Amino acid sequence: MRNAATRAMRATRARVACVARTAALAAALAAALVTVLAACGNDSGPTVRVTIRKGSSFREAAESLSAHGIVNSARVFGLYARARGEDRKLHYGTYVLRRSLSWGQILDAVRLGKGIVHQITIPEGFTIAQITPLLVDELEIVPDSIDAAVRDPAWRAKLGIPTTTLEGYLFPDTYTFPDNATARDAVRVMVERFEKVWKPEWTARAAEVKMSRHEVLTLASIVEREVFRNDERPVVAAVYLNRLKAHIPLQADPTVQYALGKKPGRVLYRDLRVVSPYNTYLNAGLPPGPIASPGAASIEAALHPAKVPYRFFVAAPDGHHEFRRTFAEHEAAIAMVRAQKAAITAAEGLAASRAERTLKTVPDSTVKTPKDSATKRP
Repeated sequence: MRNAATRAMRATRARVACVARTAALAAALAAALVTVLAACGNDSGPTVRVTIRKGSSFREAAESLSAHGIVNSARVFGLYARARGEDRKLHYGTYVLRRSLSWGQILDAVRLGKGIVHQITIPEGFTIAQITPLLVDELEIVPDSIDAAVRDPAWRAKLGIPTTTLEGYLFPDTYTFPDNATARDAVRVMVERFEKVWKPEWTARAAEVKMSRHEVLTLASIVEREVFRNDERPVVAAVYLNRLKAHIPLQADPTVQYALGKKPGRVLYRDLRVVSPYNTYLNAGLPPGPIASPGAASIEAALHPAKVPYRFFVAAPDGHHEFRRTFAEHEAAIAMVRAQKAAITAAEGLAASRAERTLKTVPDSTVKTPKDSATKRP
């Protein structure tokens, strides 16, 4: 019995020692794997954009990295992060990462936020006042820093801007900014984009039509805020140029909206009395500067207007414009448009009334209607 117990004890000790050696070997292999995975990789190769959404778990982040080909196995990458004790912390955001990075570099990036970028789209026709909240929200900067950046005298001198801000010179486009980008960084990139987009032939054409670049941008910005249909841009530009040649005030509603700091929409008669150099109802000629950031199509339209005799236009309910040569024709067009709007309003009211009557005639299905016990009819 004593010999059997001794043998059993020895066997147990042997198994424990074997398990210990296996665990030690596994730990050594894991450590070696961690070291190899952390070391393998380089900073060259194509980049990939991947977003780790706020609230994502590490497993979800690993799956996203795997789906974009940044790691070849979400599960193994998760085990790798766990082995390093770094699978609990994530920095959410959009990253630009290289597929050639080592797993160690990738893990450091998503933990510490290295490689995070901020993508911002500036729509055509946006003003500085509309661009500012986009930059504030995405870059987490203060409005005052943007206001200072768009008033930078060095930029205004370089671009030959006679007004107090860079209004019109922040080119509308989609931008990708690195993390921690400042207001000056963002403004610089947008202005540099404008300079890159501006073509030498535009400069030549502006000289040909006897307009400065600033004047071209000013007209283009009004066109940008005025039109909904691309094919109307050259026609609207022609109307304004025809009015300038005839020494007729532009009477452009978007300039009044800009003077009032209002978003596009209906302009009331009392709005036309606002005292501002940008109010083209009260002031002849172009306003002092652009009222928004025009896109390339509107700049082209300002430089190459349509050859039409129109001096007036009015917006129809569907967004297109009715163009006319004389004020009498314009008044008739206004009456026509008003009649169209009235007809649409009446039709909408009739449809709403019919819908209301229909609802009143439909019985409530939740109420049980009592039935005659003999005929089973309501």
